[in-house]
Amino acid sequence: MKKHILIVEDDAHIRLGLCEALRAEGYEVTDSSSGTEALPLFKQRKPDLVVLDIMLPGKSGYDICREIRATKSRVPILMLSAKGQEVDKVVGLELGADDYVTKPFSLREFLARVQALLRRSDFTAEPAGDLPEEIKFGKVRIETKALRGVRGKEKFELTPRELNVLALLFRERGNAVSRDKILNEIWGIEYYGTTRTLDQLIVKLRQKIEDEPGEPVHLLTVHGLGYRLDA
Repeated sequence: MKKHILIVEDDAHIRLGLCEALRAEGYEVTDSSSGTEALPLFKQRKPDLVVLDIMLPGKSGYDICREIRATKSRVPILMLSAKGQEVDKVVGLELGADDYVTKPFSLREFLARVQALLRRSDFTAEPAGDLPEEIKFGKVRIETKALRGVRGKEKFELTPRELNVLALLFRERGNAVSRDKILNEIWGIEYYGTTRTLDQLIVKLRQKIEDEPGEPVHLLTVHGLGYRLDA
């Protein structure tokens, strides 16, 4: 079955070029130039991937990204923008975007990122099947099948990807695990994107499992390499 991609981009030249390139690669494509049309189209067409420009008439790409994630959908979101500042990328990733491409970009780069997002979406659509039934450390207790946990008396929920990352670190607890290893195992062997995606996921995990997320005692950064879980 063809993968279906929704493109929301107000620049007609860019939008049509991306649509043609994706259709030539065998994808089904729905496109829109309006931010206000994006969420209704998303709900109606149920795409496998969403491509969002940030600056749109009606609603911004940030708004649409937030609304899509509010539906609990885990569909991959690739954001496009002429802005190249790191803070803009961080905002998009914090809102739930999976990757970010700064204009101008080549079609080859764009298509590679689309393919990587779709591959890793298939790879991480559900938690890994070999997870332990429960993960315990410190005050934290996690029921892996239920995607929920507690830290002391504080309850929290996990996404499948958050759980898979935490389970990998738990399996390697006490050892430093490189960003490349985490990305390859959880996002897919040919991940084509930025490590910022992983870093933002770690920030969210710390908010759930640490008493003081700014001063973590369990989920630690190993500078220049990756992360370590001290359980």
